[in-house]
Amino acid sequence: MQAIFQSMKKLFLLIIVLCLSKTNAQINEIGVFLGGSNFIGDVGKTTYISPNELAFGLIYKWNRSPRHSYRFSLIQSTLSANDNESDVPGRKERGLAFENNITEVSAGLEFNFFDFNLHELTPKLTPYVYTGVTYTVFDGLFYANGLPKSDSKHGAVGIPMTVGIKYTLMPKFILAVEVGARYTFADDIDGSNPTNENLQSLQFGNINSNDWYTFSGLTLTYTFGDKPCYCAD
Repeated sequence: MQAIFQSMKKLFLLIIVLCLSKTNAQINEIGVFLGGSNFIGDVGKTTYISPNELAFGLIYKWNRSPRHSYRFSLIQSTLSANDNESDVPGRKERGLAFENNITEVSAGLEFNFFDFNLHELTPKLTPYVYTGVTYTVFDGLFYANGLPKSDSKHGAVGIPMTVGIKYTLMPKFILAVEVGARYTFADDIDGSNPTNENLQSLQFGNINSNDWYTFSGLTLTYTFGDKPCYCAD
């Protein structure tokens, strides 16, 4: 699993290098993401947007037109949840809690609702949406005597669903605020459904519902590259 993730990170860097080699035709953006994360699953609160852990990472965009960009990101965070903070009486009585460090690679398409031509001198503002595919590495958890234990490193594909609004803060800088939910094809981030066959007797919760998590925060990107023609490929 670690080898697969290392390959994913190398692919992420290779894509950026290839895109940067085409700066004569497009505008590029590179910058940082800073915000918070929260988990939605079988442990803890069921609130969809309630950041309780720090999330940070790198982001790159290759602007193909004033309306859309190819977007790549690498984000790290900790997902944590505590049944004692839940409004569900059964969870409060159970009293489980966990923390799980995650690293996510994401690639996809960002669509602007309004034209966002970065070479025009007037300030620009637009809402946007982003989706694509994610690959997340985390510890596969299970519970022993009420305490979370790690089985091994696991990885899961997911679908990001992000909405945000961005603004040209200065001629070369873009500031954005966004909230993004991740639906993962995994159900053991919180330890409720271990994938190890020897541990499946420890399952609890809704084993037919996969785990979600969200990132909420700010992105600040720096733009560079020659003026694009925005013509058809």
